[in-house]
Amino acid sequence: MPREAWQALLASGAVRQFAKGEVLMRQGEPGSYVFVLAAGRVKVARVDADGNELLLAVRGVADIVGELAVLGGGMRSATVTALVPCITYVLSAAAFLRIIRERRVEQILLRYLIARQRESDDARAELAGLNALQRVGRVMLRFASVVGGEQPDLGLSQQELAAAVGLSRASVAAALATLRQRGLVATRRRSLVIRDLAKLSAEFR
Repeated sequence: MPREAWQALLASGAVRQFAKGEVLMRQGEPGSYVFVLAAGRVKVARVDADGNELLLAVRGVADIVGELAVLGGGMRSATVTALVPCITYVLSAAAFLRIIRERRVEQILLRYLIARQRESDDARAELAGLNALQRVGRVMLRFASVVGGEQPDLGLSQQELAAAVGLSRASVAAALATLRQRGLVATRRRSLVIRDLAKLSAEFR
């Protein structure tokens, strides 16, 4: 998005901070506002009809969340929760839409949304033909690209990682045990650190 449009979004937003674990928006709520993420990371998760949580994505700095429901005029399709302390700018739906129109960035925003959806679709298709260990490795690398750093802490529990890869918690725990034995990851409560990003990438990219 052009710098001018980005600055206009920030200038029109109200700063709001969220603690780790705090919910920014909930699935099923009306799309009445948008968040621009200035610092921190959030997880985007959906609960299906059977009550199972599916971790759809991890979003980071400079991402916009909540825009789909605003643009479509519908309800939130997912719940967004802070993985770490976050600083955001919140804009009303009307303010967001006005800036998008005034700055004439509708096509840029559309391309951004299409690219994000394609990325999500490609990731799911890619996982379909992989075993449990490969799935876990690929998803960790995808989330690591959002976190950044040489030894990124994804800040996810084993259950959340299981929700992202579409496996049982037991299967994910077994895969992580293998990765720990290889010295590639370290796990603690709600902490999943990639100790050797280069080696993990070489094996699972």
